[in-house]
Amino acid sequence: MKVISAYSIKGGVGKTALAVNLAYAVRERGLRALLIDLDPQGAAAFYFRVDSAERFKMSDARSMVDGLRRNIRESDFPGLDIIPSNLAYRHFDILLHSMEKRRKQLRTVLEGLTADYDVVLMDCPPNITLLSENVFRASDAILVPVIPTVLSQRTFEQLVGFFRDKDLPCGILRPFFSMVQGRSALHRRIMAELPAAHDGFLKSSIPFSAEVERMGVQRMPLLAYSRKSTAATAYRLLCEEILTPWEPAH
Repeated sequence: MKVISAYSIKGGVGKTALAVNLAYAVRERGLRALLIDLDPQGAAAFYFRVDSAERFKMSDARSMVDGLRRNIRESDFPGLDIIPSNLAYRHFDILLHSMEKRRKQLRTVLEGLTADYDVVLMDCPPNITLLSENVFRASDAILVPVIPTVLSQRTFEQLVGFFRDKDLPCGILRPFFSMVQGRSALHRRIMAELPAAHDGFLKSSIPFSAEVERMGVQRMPLLAYSRKSTAATAYRLLCEEILTPWEPAH
């Protein structure tokens, strides 16, 4: 089982759209996918027409596994399950802080799902907390959407600095450009300069698209209702780029 997280310090960069469409693309490849919505806003589950998670008591790793398992929901797409979010998730940090090995508890929890899924994807809240550190230590890859703007570049560089300060492996950070506007000179310049300064940038990028914004109306992944759009093709290419090194040769 591989664990992939959609994460950014900055909100509004296309993180949840990434998690939702990547989960669908994983399922298209014939793999069993589980999408965990860790953001208390619950947008990822909303896109799949899934209600909020039932509240459950979290006192240790075992109770977290049991509670999350009870909240697994089938989506409308066979092979793709969802664990929806709940406003109570905002207390994750308080719970984790009270545990031993509190920065590695999420990895222990996810190991309990190994037999059921090929890929677990996590949509993460846009902040750096103890939960975020758990996500970093549990993930095989962290996909970081970067809009080609100065502020988005700055928050990505802050994330890289945090990884270095905490002696976390920067190699699992897989940034890519999101909401790209090809006519923007600034976008083109940053897209040329930033990958030269930081290793790990994916070649795939996601264009700015009104079709992506319609996800809130359609309440389903873009790949399900606009399969041949430019943005849908871009998400599939990104999925292929991140999964190919892990998949066995045919």
